[in-house]
Amino acid sequence: MIEVDRVTDKPPVTPNLSTQVAERDVARPDVPREAVFALEGVQVCYGDVPAVAGVSFELYKNQITAFIGPSGCGKSTLIRCLNRMNDLIPSASIRGKVLYHGVDLYADGVDPVQVRKRIGMVFQKPNPFPKSIYDNVAFGPRVLGMKDDMDDIVERSLRKAALWDEVKDRLKTNAFGMSGGQQQRLCIARALAIEPDVILMDEPASALDPISTSAIEDLMLELVGQYSIVIVTHNMQQAARVSDRTAFFNVDLDGGRRVGRLVEYAETEKIFTNPDDERTKEYVTGKFG
Repeated sequence: MIEVDRVTDKPPVTPNLSTQVAERDVARPDVPREAVFALEGVQVCYGDVPAVAGVSFELYKNQITAFIGPSGCGKSTLIRCLNRMNDLIPSASIRGKVLYHGVDLYADGVDPVQVRKRIGMVFQKPNPFPKSIYDNVAFGPRVLGMKDDMDDIVERSLRKAALWDEVKDRLKTNAFGMSGGQQQRLCIARALAIEPDVILMDEPASALDPISTSAIEDLMLELVGQYSIVIVTHNMQQAARVSDRTAFFNVDLDGGRRVGRLVEYAETEKIFTNPDDERTKEYVTGKFG
């Protein structure tokens, strides 16, 4: 457990975390904030049971936003709202508004396929298709009827995912022959191939070794200049290393039911060094979670 600073009574942070936040801030100069998403009173239920409720905040362009919190607090449920992946769960329902560049993603007439084209997603475990490396990347553009040269799309996407040099001589081989870290970067390349505006990542490195995790984090820092990124992570060091802003969620008991709620949302440095809420302080110092 990380010890509390008993003298200053400030939320304690290891020098390692503080250094990581500072180094990231030097590498990432401030840019004008433009809201990509605005959530207004969002609540998601499975059947009549709320999983997460009362979420209102904005997520900004060309920033990495991290969702942190204990298991069961609704982080993954919420991130799936951002590109309507919860539509695929029959019992799921949503209240409130999810605005994307001012457009309500859940309004009548909004095509969820087009939503997912603009807002790509990478899941917790690498999930390449049982196809060649080339066909994995080309799958989305082919389905969407994209007219660009397919070879160029595949190469460009693999280069953005920092994978081209490793696979350029075996593009026709099965993707299942790649390492776990390579498979996850392939999934990122597959998401990039359809030219999204936003990339959602649900614990993208939780199943990977430290070296592969570092490669994914480096890749996120490279991509954020072109894309807006939202990640779910249980790794607080990871949130400190890569994110610009952090949202902390916790579980409340509501009528005997466990409901995820947003506790605090701020710049990552503030969340890890001087949070406003005592629950945030206890979580980032390892007292629970």
